[in-house]
Amino acid sequence: MRVGVLGGTFDPIHIAHLILAEEARVCLALEEVVFVVAGAPWMKADYAVSPADLRLQMVRLAVASNPFFRASAVEVDRRGPTYTVDTLETLRQEWGSEADVFFLLGTDVLVDLPRWKDPGRFLQLCTPVAFARPGLGMSVLDEVEVQLPGLKKRVKVLEGPSLGVSSTDIRRRIALGKSVRYLVPATVERFIAEHGLYRSQGNKQEQV
Repeated sequence: MRVGVLGGTFDPIHIAHLILAEEARVCLALEEVVFVVAGAPWMKADYAVSPADLRLQMVRLAVASNPFFRASAVEVDRRGPTYTVDTLETLRQEWGSEADVFFLLGTDVLVDLPRWKDPGRFLQLCTPVAFARPGLGMSVLDEVEVQLPGLKKRVKVLEGPSLGVSSTDIRRRIALGKSVRYLVPATVERFIAEHGLYRSQGNKQEQV
């Protein structure tokens, strides 16, 4: 079994997440891509994050049309801070030791890998698949290699569409009353509107 894992806060999930996952599925011949929604991400403990159940619902809506995609609540259901290495241990119990697990991450995340809980064990549990983020290319591999020797031999580099779309920018646009159509799936756009997510109090909607 060949399976991809894409973890994230997904606040909200957007088209770049989906395009990356599909690119990885095709290029790596993955049977499934699992979107793991962070429950209480320890690296964002100082930031306000939308409730996990709402973020999970948005991911489920976003992946519903792709039979190869699945949303996982493994971190949402776990109490306390969530760590990727613990999540991979849990998923491997489900998939078995023979599964080939590919963990998808951008260079903006890869650069923080040495700070993760037990990064050495993380590299034993999966094959990292790196994709470049705008403004942060693959040169970060050399930087991280200094702290995690052998990383470059383990990482697969994914060449694919590079979109300058971010959840941060989407939240900002919504707070300003701007359109996010086509930046998120239509089902997610409706969900955000119905639940009044990301609208800052006191901001007036911009007339466009």
